[in-house]
Amino acid sequence: MNDIHADSRRDAWTSGESYESYVGRWSEQVAERFIAWLGMPPGRAWIDVGCGTGAVTRTILAIGNPNQVVSVDQSEAFLQFAQAATGDERVSFRQGDARQLPVDADAFDAAISGLVLNFIPEPVRMVREMERVVRPGGVVALYVWDYAGEMQMMRHFWRAAVETDPAAADLDEGKRFPIANLTALRSLFEETGLQQIVTDVIDISTTFADFDAFWHPFLLGQGPAPTYVQSLTDTARQELREAVRRRLPIQPDGTISMIARALAIKAVVE
Repeated sequence: MNDIHADSRRDAWTSGESYESYVGRWSEQVAERFIAWLGMPPGRAWIDVGCGTGAVTRTILAIGNPNQVVSVDQSEAFLQFAQAATGDERVSFRQGDARQLPVDADAFDAAISGLVLNFIPEPVRMVREMERVVRPGGVVALYVWDYAGEMQMMRHFWRAAVETDPAAADLDEGKRFPIANLTALRSLFEETGLQQIVTDVIDISTTFADFDAFWHPFLLGQGPAPTYVQSLTDTARQELREAVRRRLPIQPDGTISMIARALAIKAVVE
């Protein structure tokens, strides 16, 4: 079991379609609120750091009215998915590390990132890179899920996982990602020297038609929780499934409604 858990830390990011079925579909809703909150003027140059399946990039295009977007991600599979789903001549997709962005300094008016920071081994390097590529007066901003709090679908999952397998506690994203709270995010931005720091909480509603609609994305192997589910034996997976079912707020008609909370932060480059 310890070997299985060690493998589970290698979170899979190889299928954009499967990720969209899991939490990618909620990211676009958060991104709309996030981009509107930034209040960037039209005609600006943006970089999307860790663009994944392109949800934030497409939102910038839809409501940010940019003249240019550069979207960077390490996963070739996600970049291919994002490019196929976007199809806008204002965007260029590039493979690269968030800690060493493949772009020049002072090239953008905004460097943004959605649901990425907590997966970066050295988050301060990522934020400093975002600061490096933004012109003075520009904006650095990002958001992460509130893993330890009101990202409710994940909280229900991990509580059930620990109930059935106490060793799963070390894999719980609420424990793994201490950077994902507003105090830690503010401290990180202060450490890099960013100014005019502002934080916000973004809540969206997540509704599932029934339990199967909730559970199926956890079987697709994209992200920490689904990677853990894949590591289990059939018997252990079935036990976890029933433990999750018992915890969910299932309505008489079978629907399940919860909150997905994201924590957002923005600051100005001097």
